[in-house]
Amino acid sequence: MEPATLSTKYQLVIPREAREQMKLRPGMKFDVFVRGGIIYLIPQRPLKEYRGIARGLEVDFDTIRDEEDRF
Repeated sequence: MEPATLSTKYQLVIPREAREQMKLRPGMKFDVFVRGGIIYLIPQRPLKEYRGIARGLEVDFDTIRDEEDRF
């Protein structure tokens, strides 16, 4: 893990290895969350990128509850 330094303008440079692994590009937007003293940067991606994400997922429809069964 490479360290990153916060500049005087509060800018943070993401190390090259992490950028390449996450396929980050200039101009991308991130959601920022703070939980338990940890900063999370979540890249905002268009919904088109998630198309087919559940392909091949086996679903047993017998175990899915109907709306009437819910409390």
